[in-house]
Amino acid sequence: MAIQIELDVVMAQKKITLTQLANDIGITMANISILKTGKARAIRFSTLEKICEVLECQPGDILKFIPDQKTR
Repeated sequence: MAIQIELDVVMAQKKITLTQLANDIGITMANISILKTGKARAIRFSTLEKICEVLECQPGDILKFIPDQKTR
């Protein structure tokens, strides 16, 4: 996958737990865990906006584009 999720890095920098983030943005721990582990296939802009608001970060701090060797 060319998009890498670095939510765990930002959460560690901000010293916020998975439980706290899930509660603050109003989604289940299961869904935030799926996103954190990179298993999510999509994310709503409204969810991304809430995550960035709570973590005081930019979308680019969480989502990284890593080109596949095949696409180069």
